[in-house]
Amino acid sequence: MLADYHVHSAYSDDSTYTMEQVVKDAIRINLDELCFTEHVDYGVKPDWDHPRGARFEDGHPVTNCPYPAYFDELERVRERYGSQIRVARGLELGVQTHTIRTYEELVRKYADRLDFTLLSIHQVGDREFWNGEFQAGRTQEQFTMAYYEELLSVVQRFHGYSVVAHLDLIRRYDPTLEGPLPFSSVQDIVAEILRQVIADGHGIELNTSGWRYGLGGPQPTDDVLKLYRNLGGRIVTLGSDSHKPEHLGAYLRLGQDRLRALGFSKMCTFEQGEPHFHAL
Repeated sequence: MLADYHVHSAYSDDSTYTMEQVVKDAIRINLDELCFTEHVDYGVKPDWDHPRGARFEDGHPVTNCPYPAYFDELERVRERYGSQIRVARGLELGVQTHTIRTYEELVRKYADRLDFTLLSIHQVGDREFWNGEFQAGRTQEQFTMAYYEELLSVVQRFHGYSVVAHLDLIRRYDPTLEGPLPFSSVQDIVAEILRQVIADGHGIELNTSGWRYGLGGPQPTDDVLKLYRNLGGRIVTLGSDSHKPEHLGAYLRLGQDRLRALGFSKMCTFEQGEPHFHAL
């Protein structure tokens, strides 16, 4: 079973990869299933139909996924290619504590058209990681702990998600030259996050892009994955975080091998918010 559950198309602001081409490529590389997970980042991006205040890139406003067009095209490709591949319907939610209510409304509105939702922390207090704004003026320990504190706050208050994406994402955006913090320095708060996730019936993602970004392994690290398993976590999806053809499906088999080596026997796909388990 090969399922890529973190895939972006041109409906995300940082991709030009058309949905139909993604599906055709997924069939060509023998994926059994994929899930589109287009970006939604309230607080730093407005919706497509009210772009006032958006930052511009290449002459275009950077906005959230245009939901009606996105879901309509999803239905068309599901009908056209459904005999060759299962296409699941998802969103990647860049949640912050102060935007939870907006996400609750979004998930409620599109509940009947969603199979899966990723919970990501891409920014805190509307200060983004990718451009270093959030990390500026903080030590490595300070911005790392602030990231996990925000994630804990969100999982304690928000339940409209399926799995937590790239749980240790802040490692990818560490601007220091000090090397990663030892896991022992964040283990207690990561354990608290994972206990909450498990208690609420949610899961985590093994994101294979860590290999692509030169992190030496997936996100999260083996330490996090082992802790999740030891705490009783069983719901795990695999995703490439694809934005381009060369990303699609990349390292999925390596990710499966890593899960097996860590003691997991199953991976998950989702339908209408419910996990389906598949032997690794």
